Amino acid sequence: MGVRDVPSAIGRGRDRITGTFQRRYPTVAVTGMTGVGKTELVDHLCGRAAPGGTSESGSAVMERRVRRDRRLRGFRFRVVPGENAATRLGALDEVFHDDPVDGVLHVVADGLATGRRLAGTTGPALVEREEQRARELEDWTVTAHRIASMAVRRPHPTWLVVVVTKVDLFADDVDEVVRSYSPGSGTPFGDRLDELRALAGAAKLSIDVLPACSHLDGDAVSTAQRDAYLDALETRMAQLSGHV
Repeated sequence: MGVRDVPSAIGRGRDRITGTFQRRYPTVAVTGMTGVGKTELVDHLCGRAAPGGTSESGSAVMERRVRRDRRLRGFRFRVVPGENAATRLGALDEVFHDDPVDGVLHVVADGLATGRRLAGTTGPALVEREEQRARELEDWTVTAHRIASMAVRRPHPTWLVVVVTKVDLFADDVDEVVRSYSPGSGTPFGDRLDELRALAGAAKLSIDVLPACSHLDGDAVSTAQRDAYLDALETRMAQLSGHV
């Protein structure tokens, strides 16, 4: 190899290292409206005892990384803020266009998102569950268009997991609620997923729907059940990312 070949060899080496890192630590966008539990979910997946993480300089996206497994594999989570503001829209463009992610966790809570108080007010924020469901659907519509645009541009398939959180608050209806967020369910959210799959192409985008919870509400869900939900989510993400 001559001196002139050195730059190209370095470039190929850098590409191999980058590719190996991306396969071991694929990036995952975590989206959803404010109050559905995105940050708390990622904290649990990262094995953190308390909320934390770092915000990227000059970016509205917060980046967190899971604890490495024994094979030095994990995920880089990029949490998109839920407020319907310029920062949120900019963050969505960042993770789906500027620096596209490998997969998406879209978090919903069946209308049980924690309400946010208006600036300057005190006391609990009282919100109607049906109103929150409507906001959730509106939030998903904004995100879905960006996912579809990213999926059709990618040379390889993209995956999406809709994570239904706070199942401890509707423990007796988990299966029915999860079904209502699934493609082909005939519900408003299910219809939007069908539209997304049609836009992106079934071969370009895989869609899963899984339940999860972080907090425990009384005896409705045990610690073992909560951990089982999280384990199932981690296992599916690993399968989708080629880790198993």
